[in-house]
Amino acid sequence: MTARTVKSEMRGGVLILTLNAPEKKNAISTEMRTDLRDQLTQAMANADVRAIVLTGAAGTFCAGADVSQMVVKDISSARKRLRILHDVVRLLRTGEKPTIAAVEGHAVGAGLSLALACDFVVASETAKLGAVFAKMGLIGDCGLLWTLPQRIGQAKARDMLFSAGIQNGSEALADGLIDALVSPGEALDVAVNKAGDYAAVAPLAISATKSVLNKGASSIEDILAIEEDVGAKLAESADHAEAKQAFLEKRKPVFSGK
Repeated sequence: MTARTVKSEMRGGVLILTLNAPEKKNAISTEMRTDLRDQLTQAMANADVRAIVLTGAAGTFCAGADVSQMVVKDISSARKRLRILHDVVRLLRTGEKPTIAAVEGHAVGAGLSLALACDFVVASETAKLGAVFAKMGLIGDCGLLWTLPQRIGQAKARDMLFSAGIQNGSEALADGLIDALVSPGEALDVAVNKAGDYAAVAPLAISATKSVLNKGASSIEDILAIEEDVGAKLAESADHAEAKQAFLEKRKPVFSGK
């Protein structure tokens, strides 16, 4: 029986998805991208899942796409291959559940793209993060040309993409490429703890906040209008009522996502 290319594990309300092709440093195969898309789709529809952690097996996050499968028969097949990964990126970035990347070892090429599609990135000091597409004669994929400048600015993004260089964890933190730097071997535990923090708050509030932030309002007036609409709806939710009652009773709220 063939092992799954993406393993899953639940810890409380946190789902851990592990890219599982250690013999290829978790390079993304056709099977893996489909498996990841399907599992993320299921997770977003599962009320028991409150937060998602994406990581890689055997001390490596992801070494990019599986080069042995980079056989382009025609433009149509190349587009189809990218579209599956685009579905993955949309689920990570715009899905209603918060997502966290736990990076050990290499996160290069599409591996970096997947990490940056997440809401929060934890990386170890010895991690290697790189946008190496130019060395392969390719353009950054999986939304990287949006997520990278969002994190580190246009100038640094251009330099990183043009040079196809690789940063260690400390350099990545200094540039704003990652959000938390940890000792080697601790990325997953720290990511799961952070996901637990996210899982403890009201799911509807998280979902609404992600949606508003992803729309990228262009002015304060846009935000105020959205706030009036979304905030009023959340004020009528069962979770808001539970939060108020728990505050008055001096206890932790138990949110239902309703």
